[in-house]
Formats: sequence, C-alpha cells, structure tokens
Amino acid sequence: MDESTQISRRATLAKLGGLLAGAVAVGGLKTADSSSATEEEASGAGPAGVESGAVTCVLAPEQTEGPYYLDDASVRRNVTEGKAGVPLVLRLSVVSASTCKPIKGAAVEIWHCDAGGVYSGTSVQGTQDERFLRGVQRTDAKGLALFRTIYPGWYQGRTVHIHVMVHLGGNVVHTGQLYFPDAVTDAVYKRGPYASRPNRDPRNGSDSIYRNGGKRSTLKLVKSGSGYVGSIAMGVMRS
Repeated sequence: MDESTQISRRATLAKLGGLLAGAVAVGGLKTADSSSATEEEASGAGPAGVESGAVTCVLAPEQTEGPYYLDDASVRRNVTEGKAGVPLVLRLSVVSASTCKPIKGAAVEIWHCDAGGVYSGTSVQGTQDERFLRGVQRTDAKGLALFRTIYPGWYQGRTVHIHVMVHLGGNVVHTGQLYFPDAVTDAVYKRGPYASRPNRDPRNGSDSIYRNGGKRSTLKLVKSGSGYVGSIAMGVMRS
C-alpha cells in the first residue's frame, strides 16, 4: 500500500536527510555470474571499465524547476487521483554519474499537468487545494523509483514534459524535465481526452527548454496494454 505521508522540500531535507545521507550506491555494472563479470572486465566494461575511463555515465541535464513546484508532495506511487488519460508507468533510475552505480534511498519527486494542460496546486488555474499528478518515491536497492500516472497533456508555449527533482544526502542533486518522443505523443493525442485539444504547439524541436538537454532527458517508451511504460536513468553527483 502506498504511503500518504505529506512531505515538503524542507521535510525531505530534514526528515529524510539522515536516511539519504546514509544511503550508499549499490549494484553496478558487474553481473552476479563471475564468468560474465570476467568477460565484461576483459572487454573494458563493468566496474573496471568505469575506473579506466572506458565507460562513463552522463550527468543528467539540469533544467528549470518551472513555476508550479510545491513543497508538500505526498510519498506515493499512484499520483493519478482519478484523472483521465492514457496510463503511464514511470521507471526512474538514479545512478552515480561518476561510478555508474545505482543509488539507493534517493527521493525522486515528479509533477506535471493533466490531459487538459492544468497543474494542481495553483490559484492561477483554480486548483490551489488539489494535489493531483504530484508525488515522491524513494529509490530501491537498484536505484529505481516507480510511479503510476497518466500521459501529460500540453499547454501553449511548452512541449509535453514532466518535472523531476532528486533529493540526496540532504540536498537537491538534480532538477530537470522529462520528455516524450513526438511520434508517440501524436499517437496518444488522437485518443480521448487529449483529442478534444488538437494542434498542440510547440513540439520538441521548437521548445526553448527542450533544446538545452531535452534529447538526453527523453523517456524510452514501451507500449503496455492501453498505456505505456517510460524509463530513464538520471546520473547525479552524490555531493
């Protein structure tokens, strides 16, 4: 059962700080099978490849937090709150940009608009008392945080995106945005409730924020039933 505990950015840093400060990177590129590990190291992959510089991880692009961040997100996996839309499961991994190893215990926070382009928690859109499509999850031993949400809608001036923030060791170590391939979005937007708002603008290539690192922040999407599973690994610096 998902937690419904309310945490704020301050609470994330204060209450989770001790937990996250003690988190260690676990796993890595080496497989459990010793022969496979030997083959990886012989070919310059695995931990030896990282150490030698043959394999490197990429620091996730920093992007603007945007105007709709709130510091009272719930710790929960399902953030839909009954909002209509194409189902989307997010598999967000946090890894060390210096070692490529997954990081356990990071707090991953997401927020995005609904199918109509509306954010929760803003008086501008009359949703100040609502908290749909917002949530926090901690990464497991494989560095993975899971969310159940819906495919975001669009609003004038921005391409389709999800905001993301990663807290680690008492600090915000990454603030970014996650994007979607235009071709997939085109297919999704032919379905309801998105189809009632045609002619989205802009697309990825015309979005000023996407142009600064958006390609490396684009989710890998796989069809799953009536929806999609979106995955990405975010490389962060531990301090």
